[in-house]
Amino acid sequence: MKMSIVIAITGILMFASGLVMFYLIELGQTDPLLRFIKNTGTFVGISGMGVFLAGVLLHLINKSELSLKEHSDV
Repeated sequence: MKMSIVIAITGILMFASGLVMFYLIELGQTDPLLRFIKNTGTFVGISGMGVFLAGVLLHLINKSELSLKEHSDV
């Protein structure tokens, strides 16, 4: 499996786990541990979006390199 696909899947999993951590905890919690988990969920979810985007861009960059090699006469 290409590394770019693995990176994109990792980003999707990070985003999903961030959503779960964020939405499992109700708003207005005063317990510091629950607030920390909710904030961690936000960070992991946003980071997952970035990792997914990096995987997609890496896939597109590698795809265009292959097509350039096929069409060149050098």
